[in-house]
Amino acid sequence: RVQLVESGGGSVQPGGSLRLSCIASEYTHTRACMGWFHKAPGKERGGVAFLYSDGSTYYGDSAKSRFTISQDSAKNTVYLQMDSLKPDDSGIYYCAADPSWAACSYKDVGSFTYWGQGTPVTVSS
Repeated sequence: RVQLVESGGGSVQPGGSLRLSCIASEYTHTRACMGWFHKAPGKERGGVAFLYSDGSTYYGDSAKSRFTISQDSAKNTVYLQMDSLKPDDSGIYYCAADPSWAACSYKDVGSFTYWGQGTPVTVSS
């Protein structure tokens, strides 16, 4: 069973930065698409950033120009660098993976097979 473990969440003031990490227990066939999702209080989980196995990326509107998704294949780790954080960025961030490129095409919760437990982020002054 593939396991994803997130870390790096915490509390930060508006305008600050955090880097989230997601370590996968397996690589290759399980990770054609990697994604980060955000669940704000009272809202549904939504896609933030996606990374195809060929290195191409996609960002949701709220993440463009502020967040960066990247990976270190040697460490089986995917990162989400979050800069210029806003209070609306608060919530739980989940890492997700799927062996199909289709998951990156649909970019929705139901398209991803593997999920981490989430890491909390609080942006507040």
